[in-house]
Amino acid sequence: MDRKDMDRLKDLAEGFRTGRLSVMDYLDRIKTRFDKIEPQVKAFVSEETDRFERLAQEIKDLESRFPDPDSRPALYGIPVGVKDIFHVEGFPTRAGSRLPSGVLGGPEATSVMILKSAGALVLGKTVTTEFAYFAPGPTRNPHNMGHTPGGSSMGSAAAVATGLCPLALGTQTVGSVLRPASFCGVVGFKPSYGRISVDGVIPLALSVDHVGFFTADVDGAAIVASVLCEGWRQIAELSRPVFGVPEGPYLKKASEEGLGHFGQTCSRLSEAGFQIRPVDMFKDFEDIFQRHNTLVAAEAAQVHQEWFGTYSGLYREKTAELIRRGQGVGPDVLEACRAGREKLRGEIMSCMDQYGLSAFLAPTAVGSAPPGLEITGDPVMNLPWTHAGLPAMSLPSGKNAEGLPLGLQLIGRWMGDEELLGLAREIVSTTGDWGRAMLSK
Repeated sequence: MDRKDMDRLKDLAEGFRTGRLSVMDYLDRIKTRFDKIEPQVKAFVSEETDRFERLAQEIKDLESRFPDPDSRPALYGIPVGVKDIFHVEGFPTRAGSRLPSGVLGGPEATSVMILKSAGALVLGKTVTTEFAYFAPGPTRNPHNMGHTPGGSSMGSAAAVATGLCPLALGTQTVGSVLRPASFCGVVGFKPSYGRISVDGVIPLALSVDHVGFFTADVDGAAIVASVLCEGWRQIAELSRPVFGVPEGPYLKKASEEGLGHFGQTCSRLSEAGFQIRPVDMFKDFEDIFQRHNTLVAAEAAQVHQEWFGTYSGLYREKTAELIRRGQGVGPDVLEACRAGREKLRGEIMSCMDQYGLSAFLAPTAVGSAPPGLEITGDPVMNLPWTHAGLPAMSLPSGKNAEGLPLGLQLIGRWMGDEELLGLAREIVSTTGDWGRAMLSK
């Protein structure tokens, strides 16, 4: 797979709105690509009706609604993949599970309604791990079919990486947007907790569930964020950023490969003129780790109480084990875990103030995508930032010797989503998009 196969959302959106590009012609190109690639990658859930006949009619309806280019919304004609834990009108919700789809349905997700109002077209549901936990679906990593694409938003990341769609929705409860973004070599964005509504999404753990998304580049991510994130602000020009590197027990969780690549990436940024400051932090990382995992288990048990009571035999073992473990968590422990989120957030913000940091840098994952399709990789590098609800994103930063992508994780201030995307754009513009250049080699 060549990086050039991925379409830049910004160019497509501008072309579709002005009429310079034909949405129907683009659909034909996507169909050709879909027929060639999808049978191997398996990013999408199958549809009972013809996917592209449906989309052709939806394009005609869209053109009828917006005949005047000046009236067309920001994402007019943009095809989007939607992780199959989001409810979408006209689509069953299977959530990667064997439960009857009739028991999992619900009103259309708010995020999907917002994208549709902005002119986006649902290309289809993308594959998820079972209930967005660790039991994987059939999706393969487009860079090496024998390796995982990550989880749980595996289909969405692979769909964007293969150019099947320029935008796809995912969710993150530990690392399920950023990790697959890194493994598949695309941009993944997870906003501050609550900036994108989770209404209409089957939860895993509501206290830490985030809706996020995948695009081919940062400019595209900025457009989508401005549509989806509540109260989006336009920001003034940023001052020269100072990035912190969280040294200590957390950073040591990365593999030798991951740390080596991260060190090289930081060196490139320093050479480009960015300030990077090491910060000793997360001395209590094991406590944070246990607290987050206990919280996820306990809330997952609550979500699945009725379903699991009726259909426990249909759950895969990884998911069933999580629910059983969560059933043993008492209310006092659960409340303490929930309280730990704001405590950690405050500690991180105080650290950023003390060291004058604009954002943190870290490896997005412990390393490249591991071999095999029965595992989805370790989300530990995303865990503390997700627990604190901070905005984070993954930028492609190169490949290893085997040709598998690696990513750079940027973590911003609480509710500083706009500034985080601004920092990402500055990195790309200053370095000449070296991550994209390296991925195309």
